[in-house]
Amino acid sequence: MKEKKTPSVFIGYSITIFLWASAFPAIRIGLEAYSPLHLTLLRLLVGSLALVIFALITRMRLPHIKDIPMILLLGGFGFAAYHTALNYGEMTVSAGAASLIISTAPIFTALLSLFFFKERLKISAWIGAVVSLLGVAFISLGSSDHLHLNSGALFVLIAAFVESIYFAFQKPYLKKYGSLAFTTYCLWAGTLFMLIFLPGLGEEIMAAPFKVTLNVVYLGIFPTVIAYIALAYVTSRVGASEATSSLYLIPALAFIISWIWLGESPTQLTIIGGCITLFGVFLANMKKGENSKSHSQSKIETKF
Repeated sequence: MKEKKTPSVFIGYSITIFLWASAFPAIRIGLEAYSPLHLTLLRLLVGSLALVIFALITRMRLPHIKDIPMILLLGGFGFAAYHTALNYGEMTVSAGAASLIISTAPIFTALLSLFFFKERLKISAWIGAVVSLLGVAFISLGSSDHLHLNSGALFVLIAAFVESIYFAFQKPYLKKYGSLAFTTYCLWAGTLFMLIFLPGLGEEIMAAPFKVTLNVVYLGIFPTVIAYIALAYVTSRVGASEATSSLYLIPALAFIISWIWLGESPTQLTIIGGCITLFGVFLANMKKGENSKSHSQSKIETKF
């Protein structure tokens, strides 16, 4: 039975939304001194270490051996590939624009569920997918002062797609382990894959300004770990479907934080494209009854 929204639930909502929105401008700062690959690696290393400590304190159980291959696969897509593609994208795409493009991930998740699990899609979902991609095109064209297609938007769109692979295939493991434990396993798996890029990281840490490295530590602990703990708490109190209701505020807040923190001002095309994209996502996720409940967890587990 779902509980009423209490002040602690509201605080949990606020922490999750703020931290995930802040990740986009924080990535832009991290890219000032770190390559996209090393930024991913350092962020995941910090997050993994924090979760090792958390797992020991909470006595988190280890996954079953038979589930490890799938955890490795999903961790590779959902953390290593996702963060790397997003980092490459944000080299040329503004933080606010990137947050809007990433919001298309639930659409890709729905399409993958259609092809792999034969889940039916309503006509509104197909229309929403087309509308959202049109919005992404506007965002791409409006991501600079000159009217041209920004290739960085393609990397962010790839990030949204590989993240959707994580979403589409995680459902049985979420039921088995819970969202927090399963996220922990996948984060460790993604970190393991990124260790091949360890050479050169020490040199970048030594050369990077302390403030930039501190920013990456922030990325590893707060948006990557604390936000998930807060979200898990909210989900346990109000249910997964209710917990998704405010997450569409993330792009708007990302724009505000980017404007204050980085001085990034969205172009008119970016604003138009953002409105079109969010409208398309809204259309694609208009579900009722049990169908809505089956997809709610996929919408909630967005990692920023």
